[in-house]
Amino acid sequence: MQPITTTLSSLALFCLTVTAHAEILPEAEVGVKIPLTKKPTTRPMAVAYLPSNQHYYIADGGLAPMGSEFEAPISKSEVHAFTADGSYVNSAKPGYDNRSLYYNPNSGKLETITYNISSAVGFSPNTGIYSLDVGDKGELLGTSGDVAQFNPAFGDAGTMPSYDPVSKHYYAKQDRGNLVFVVDAKQREKLQEIKLDFAKAQVAHDDVSDHYIAFTGVAGNELALLDVDHKAVLIFDLNGQFVGKSALPASMKLRSQNHFNGLGYTNGMMFVYHEPEGEFGTYYGFKVVK
Repeated sequence: MQPITTTLSSLALFCLTVTAHAEILPEAEVGVKIPLTKKPTTRPMAVAYLPSNQHYYIADGGLAPMGSEFEAPISKSEVHAFTADGSYVNSAKPGYDNRSLYYNPNSGKLETITYNISSAVGFSPNTGIYSLDVGDKGELLGTSGDVAQFNPAFGDAGTMPSYDPVSKHYYAKQDRGNLVFVVDAKQREKLQEIKLDFAKAQVAHDDVSDHYIAFTGVAGNELALLDVDHKAVLIFDLNGQFVGKSALPASMKLRSQNHFNGLGYTNGMMFVYHEPEGEFGTYYGFKVVK
């Protein structure tokens, strides 16, 4: 078990990092590029950064847990480890159809949220929130632990929730609309709904990411949403009010899949999967608020 003082120190450092600045950058700045060095098992879903070892982790998703009389029902979707400069370390199959991946400073763990966390499309095995085990050198071990089971409060089956380690709340964007559910994993009903002001942002629901909104931790600029069609990151506050936007490079060629996967917010950056770049695509980490 991790000492309480270490956990509190990690959380304090995390809070200091994400709340130190509050300026929206008119043009997003590239902070890191991670070229994928092997073909994703399915679709690249999410990115997380582990500050304790300065490694990035990219989770694939899209393969439902399947079993047989000879095999346990696990997903074959992989999770991949990279160093801080984007060098590949290893891959593992923890067994989950990943949708979100994040570092939880309260537990000191890398955690994943699976498809159908809400059980909206019926119960399936290996559904919920799980911690993924990482070795001393940053490598994925392929083993995991339970954090929370399925919870209807998350809403849509495909949601890719983001996590606020201070309130311990999740922000789960609902598809085909502007609603974000605020969820406490210990409660079976959502705490509240946030209605994003798409009118002020001058977007429609089919312009933007369908399942994912990032929690930035920056006061007044807490929520970040990818505008796929206009190549920008839209910033909202916790009341859903549109605050501003940060333009992505015009040269980026975003595809329809960017509405549904290839996203993340970690280490102070918004991550976007750029499929046309490199043999297997490249993740860009953009600084959009500082």
